[in-house]
Amino acid sequence: MKMLTCSRLSSLFVGATRRITRLWVLLFLVGCFSAHAQEPNQTQNRSESGKPPVSLKISELPAQATESDSAKKKTGLVNTALNWFRRTDLPADLQIHGFASQAYITTSDNDVFGNSDKGGSFGLTEAGLNASVRPLPKLQLSAQVLSRRAGEGSTGSPRLDYGFLDYRVYSHEVNQFGIRVGRLKNPFGFYNDTRDVPFTRPSILLPQSIYFDRTRNLALSADSVQLYGETAVSNWGTISTQFGVILPIVNDKDTEKAVFFPGMNGDLTREVSYIGRGLYETNDKRLRLAVSGIWLDAGYNPMANDRVATQSVASGSLQFSPIYLSAQYNAERWTLTSEYALRHFMYKDFKNNALDSTDFFGESFYFQGEYRFTPKWEAILRYDVLFTDRDDRDGKRFAAATGGPADSRFAKDITVGLRWNVTPQFMLRAEYHHVNGTGWLSTLDNVRGSTHQHWDLFAIQGSYRF
Repeated sequence: MKMLTCSRLSSLFVGATRRITRLWVLLFLVGCFSAHAQEPNQTQNRSESGKPPVSLKISELPAQATESDSAKKKTGLVNTALNWFRRTDLPADLQIHGFASQAYITTSDNDVFGNSDKGGSFGLTEAGLNASVRPLPKLQLSAQVLSRRAGEGSTGSPRLDYGFLDYRVYSHEVNQFGIRVGRLKNPFGFYNDTRDVPFTRPSILLPQSIYFDRTRNLALSADSVQLYGETAVSNWGTISTQFGVILPIVNDKDTEKAVFFPGMNGDLTREVSYIGRGLYETNDKRLRLAVSGIWLDAGYNPMANDRVATQSVASGSLQFSPIYLSAQYNAERWTLTSEYALRHFMYKDFKNNALDSTDFFGESFYFQGEYRFTPKWEAILRYDVLFTDRDDRDGKRFAAATGGPADSRFAKDITVGLRWNVTPQFMLRAEYHHVNGTGWLSTLDNVRGSTHQHWDLFAIQGSYRF
């Protein structure tokens, strides 16, 4: 039996490697063509190759990102249109940006963003268009429409990613204070604010123990009122803070499947919740430290036939309150990042013994290293760990109580990846994951009980922005 399993994994590995090699060569040729079409930037200083990546402050948004001068030296119909936008005097400092990406994913077992276990899948497609306008010196309006196709949970239908009004009440040198109202990105960790843009992620897949893709819509943004501020602390650096009152987005099939017990067929409803983050950065941005917290409350409206553990289910609430600790150090050629999360999850007032006794703490963390060989080539190595219940790390108690697979309660992921910045606008990525556990797999893409504990994932992605 072991020999058959090893033989199957070996053949899958060889087949996947061949497919990825062919795709990598194809994308390599595309990248070379794009690089050839763009005039080389002769003014780039060699010393810039060692600069650490410039991190976005909390007050900055994807629509405000600047572009290098070399981005303006391009030809072609699309680029001519883009250059026209740049040359034209747009009203009130109007800025328009966008991005698109396509990934190919293949797995030895289990499905990720489509039928990746059956010959691979092009199921991960992302495209976004964002704009910002400043009608008054202290007032800015920003919005982004996003289309994301990622398995059964995301069909690619355009949705409002964010759209809000930002009024800066006070601003003096590095000190500022303001308020934002609308649909806003949820500020937690280092990457959630910009996780929708491939260029701002450290890898194709973010560390899933912290940034779950199966509950992405819930985590990404919310209808919110947020206060933000930033102040300098002598010569030590800057402290940025955000605090918001939010109505979470809970009408999502993937989210419901992730939190519902078998036998729950009702709907989640939005309740007032709270979120906040504090971020410290040194002036040279070498050291970044952050703490984030969420108190999320979602109501539940049961169906008449709802039954869990042979008991009926009444209206109740699901409460989720994670705390995140984040740290990052940027050197000349390398970056070290680590984040830790302690998540409290509780069912309340369901008048059902099985549900009302569900009260546990989850735990997750990752360690990540990035190395910049040149301004164009980067490598990443990461170890990512998830425990759904820190008191049942191997899932055996869960399996004994529910009959579900024990490996669905944890995941340990080793990731190795490579990034090639072909041009400032075009990027290629490739990465490999060796995973023990299925704790972060989507239950919409995978049938309960049909998953495999030990599995591998290969991914390659091409991304373009303007």
